[in-house]
Amino acid sequence: MKYAVIDIGSNSVRLLLWADGCSVNKNVFTTRLGEGIAFSSKLLPQAMSRTAEAIGACVTRARDFGAAKIFAFATAAVRSADNGGDFVRLVRENCGIDVEIVSGKEEAKLGFMGALGGRDGGIIDIGGASSEITVGKNGEIVYAVSADIGAVRLKDLCGENVSLLEQTIAEKISVYGKVPACEMTLIGGTATSLAALEYEVEPYDPLRIQGRVLQTEKVGVWAERLLSMPQEDRLRLKGMDKKRADILGGGALLLCRILQKIGAGQAVVSESDNTEGYLMKMLKEERK
Repeated sequence: MKYAVIDIGSNSVRLLLWADGCSVNKNVFTTRLGEGIAFSSKLLPQAMSRTAEAIGACVTRARDFGAAKIFAFATAAVRSADNGGDFVRLVRENCGIDVEIVSGKEEAKLGFMGALGGRDGGIIDIGGASSEITVGKNGEIVYAVSADIGAVRLKDLCGENVSLLEQTIAEKISVYGKVPACEMTLIGGTATSLAALEYEVEPYDPLRIQGRVLQTEKVGVWAERLLSMPQEDRLRLKGMDKKRADILGGGALLLCRILQKIGAGQAVVSESDNTEGYLMKMLKEERK
């Protein structure tokens, strides 16, 4: 059986194509749906329009692939916006699919399911507008907290002012409190992009990213380096995702401070994430 999952995030729209129990392909469309959400309670009309267009392209690819069902979910940008419901209606009218808006805790659980598949451990997901930490032990989620800060929101709030970035990050990640100690896995575009830089993976290859280790100290070095160089220099770095170059420095600093806060000296990068987790959830619900 073939399925498709569309993840509508604050920075990008991602399409997972799934067949016979495994991922066949993932496509990413950078649309910045969460543009300006740090200053406004509403999604911008142009951001909604270009994101709906990308979702339409995903639906076309999914149908061409032969997906029996197309599932779609939205995260922080849509759930925090006053006009999130308007965006869902726009997608239904223009693309012919329904979108589920998931909560921060649900998003954390989806990432955990997708990356670890029920194994003990923890995940850190740096998104565009929110960041989640989830820990599971003995088949149960024992910790799941979402902070309303991510790479896009940081860029909107702080630009590249390091002092302001540090202040904002410290305030926002205080919600995590004490996180149970465990081996951590990283998911999301910030982590995979940093792995591509650290290991000079160009062109991007998911198979060369999966399982890579990022040292906390190295993440901090990348944050300092990226935030101190002009955009044109970042774009020349081997492995740089050019559509993420303007937000990766702040995202790296956020990831570094989270890892330091929980006392993790390193973490493993996973290509499997909340898209796989959402598919598991929907297939489980269908079997009931």
